[in-house]
Amino acid sequence: MIKSMTAFARETQGAPFGELTWELRSVNHRFLEPHIRLPEELRALETAVRDRLAKRLQRGKVDCTLRYDPAVGVVGSLRVNRAYVEQLLAAGDEISSLIGRSAEPSAFDLLRWPGVIQEQERDLDQVTDAALHLLDQALSTLLQTRAREGERLGALLRERCDRLQESVVRVRARLPQVMAGVRKRLADRFVELRAELDAGRLEQELALVAARLDVDEELDRLEAHVAEVRAVLTRDEPVGRRLDFLMQELNREANTLGSKSADVEVTREAVEMKVLIEQLREQIQNLE
Repeated sequence: MIKSMTAFARETQGAPFGELTWELRSVNHRFLEPHIRLPEELRALETAVRDRLAKRLQRGKVDCTLRYDPAVGVVGSLRVNRAYVEQLLAAGDEISSLIGRSAEPSAFDLLRWPGVIQEQERDLDQVTDAALHLLDQALSTLLQTRAREGERLGALLRERCDRLQESVVRVRARLPQVMAGVRKRLADRFVELRAELDAGRLEQELALVAARLDVDEELDRLEAHVAEVRAVLTRDEPVGRRLDFLMQELNREANTLGSKSADVEVTREAVEMKVLIEQLREQIQNLE
């Protein structure tokens, strides 16, 4: 089953310790590129989060954000660092004596000083366990969304493959008319030059032109690549890179077909093929 790299998932869980919310957003990217945002008190989770993402995702730029709202009464209690405050006051007294002017700090001045207030450490094991479990749920939701979007993209890709195949069939059907036209133009040219219309010479010239205009190999390869695209779309694995390579091959054959064309209808079909291939390529960029 093919998967899109574009998806969104949001999972929320409430508990006695508060509320946790994960938001995951993924877009197309050549490699897996996670961007993780965690609350300061849960920064230690980053390694575990990266491991979980790497196990379940292969490609895509993934924005992964966790919000934690502690319940009332769960926030750790505040404690004044008395020893540090005493050192600050002593230092203030010393500076006052040096400048000959006393400046008594207020309590709130001291509270703003880094390190004066210390928050007692909380036991966050329950929170981290719940956060990782909720991340697993969010990843499952993200993958389900990717799979649904992948099914939609797969249908679009198959429809364009059908149109490419139809275009190849039309070109094949047109080739006998193309060669008949070439034969007529050569015969008319012989007449214009008042040259003797030698059947052997005409066939020789026709063979040379036909060799230059021969597109059977290009059409065969186009059909083979289209068949391979269809086969790849049935694989239960990341297929984006393989399909991207096939788009390059398809485009090469369509370009060669257009350059060899000596017929307006064949040229039009070659242009239509290139348009379809470009549409395929754009959609494939979103596949994992």
